[in-house]
Amino acid sequence: MKPASSITRVFTALLVVCIIAIPLTARRLNDMRPHATLQDVLYIKSAKAARYVSLGYTGLAASIYWTRAVQYFGTKHIERDRRYELLEPLLTLATDLDPQLTVAYEFGSVFLSQPPPEGAGKPEAAVALVERGIQRNPNRWRLYYYLGFIHYSERKDYAAAAEAFERGSRVPGAHPFLRTIAAAARQKGGEYETARLLWTSIYETTEDKLIKKTALMRLAALRVDADITHVESLIRRYYEQFRQYPTRWNQLIAAGYLQGVPADPLGQPYKLMEGGRIEVADPDSLPFITKGLPPGRDADYVPPPKSQP
Repeated sequence: MKPASSITRVFTALLVVCIIAIPLTARRLNDMRPHATLQDVLYIKSAKAARYVSLGYTGLAASIYWTRAVQYFGTKHIERDRRYELLEPLLTLATDLDPQLTVAYEFGSVFLSQPPPEGAGKPEAAVALVERGIQRNPNRWRLYYYLGFIHYSERKDYAAAAEAFERGSRVPGAHPFLRTIAAAARQKGGEYETARLLWTSIYETTEDKLIKKTALMRLAALRVDADITHVESLIRRYYEQFRQYPTRWNQLIAAGYLQGVPADPLGQPYKLMEGGRIEVADPDSLPFITKGLPPGRDADYVPPPKSQP
């Protein structure tokens, strides 16, 4: 047999094996999406091994791991769980397999950084995830935005937030609002308007339903905190004038301090308690609030899951 013919036969055999193996591998990865347990999904714990078994279909494998991360988070979120142990490794695998999978850095970092039960409560891990995304995708200005957002909203590091926004504003094609937010973070660190601006921009620029829902809850909580802060100042003025605390909203209305009974974003009137203290009617429906909570209940309280019909 001629050497050329032998080589041709060998390569033909290899080609046949590859043609058979590729769809089988793709099918195996796809089958994992709806049926496998999370332990099955993580049976490959390194991106290097996943690249090997995917026979070059790393984009597909990354998409599947990202899908599993979203499904995992969604399931835990519905259950109002406080533990999201597999979220970080799923996001790491997805982004290591496809370093340009920017959606995983952006939305994944929000899932990671939110306090439980709305997220994993790991802002430091979220920062590390986005920083890796920036290193791999330095011209994606939205990554700098999410980095600044985590620093500002979850870590309360307003200087780091402003720096991240400023870095992003220098990226070609970056949205002009990055400069505005950077200036606000520098000048108004921690104030209501800056936080409202951040959550409003998150709501308007994302298409993820869970993140939109979280943004609305955060905006509602910010409004509650601002409302109560304002009304408390009016109650102090009332006390200074009459040397007693009001016991009914009508007293504040009659004195000209209010035009009507104040209500929360859900339309439920605030409760005026003894000593001029204010409570919300249903704190379980307003996660993230820091004011208006009953005595002995702090902002980290997590209500029990609602029973399923």
